[in-house]
Amino acid sequence: MKEIIFLNGRFLNYPQAKVSVLDPGFLYGFGLFETMRAKRGRIIYLNAHLSRIKASCVLLGLAFPYSPEKTKKIIGQAIDRSGLADAYVRLTLWKQEQGAGVCVMVKRYRPYPQDKYKKGIKITVSSLRQAEGSSLARIKSANRLLFELSYLEARKKGFDGSLILNNRGYVSESSRSNIFFVKDGQIFTPALSCGCLDGITRRGVFTLAEKDKIKVNHGKFTLDDFYAADEVFLSNSLAGIMPVAYIDKTMIGDGRCGKITQQFITRYNSLLK
Repeated sequence: MKEIIFLNGRFLNYPQAKVSVLDPGFLYGFGLFETMRAKRGRIIYLNAHLSRIKASCVLLGLAFPYSPEKTKKIIGQAIDRSGLADAYVRLTLWKQEQGAGVCVMVKRYRPYPQDKYKKGIKITVSSLRQAEGSSLARIKSANRLLFELSYLEARKKGFDGSLILNNRGYVSESSRSNIFFVKDGQIFTPALSCGCLDGITRRGVFTLAEKDKIKVNHGKFTLDDFYAADEVFLSNSLAGIMPVAYIDKTMIGDGRCGKITQQFITRYNSLLK
């Protein structure tokens, strides 16, 4: 079992992988990426990940050099070469001096401690703000400074992550995830117009909720809405569904993973299996 890199047409070991410092992707963060989890060689929502990065390429004027079928084949080969049963997979596309570069990175997935899924995590409100209505907020851009600084700020304060508001004071998303709250048996989440990423696992939550006949409400929500929630949870492609026990000093519900959140954790884990 080993970590594998596919870089611009070649499979390499990590020390061999190099890109030009003159690439706009390096100089300006001019690029896109998708992070995925491969369980026994299978990636949940792979088609959705590839569709999103292709659509984002149109917005940025980047030409994706491979077809979806070839990209799937490359990702599959990289996973097979790694020999990892549970893997972190990252697909990166960036602007080079000429054309676009492609990298597929496969390494061991290191899961969150199981007690986080039972007890929930603690997040804090970031001092940084997202731009409401920004079209760039909806893509998985390689320029992640807002989110990285928000995450580092949270970690320095002893929290697991952050909650980011937009410039009008409405909740947008978390530093590494989309965010939801549960109230009276219904699910609520910020609308895309609030400046949040159109997350792949976010969409998966909508599908699971529809199957379980749970109403999902999209809108503009304040911190007070989240403080008063019965449950709060995050979603992303690596952690899956993660309960939130505290936002700053405010305990959410009874301070543990709630019933509906647990239901979604179970359903998502069944997809992995």
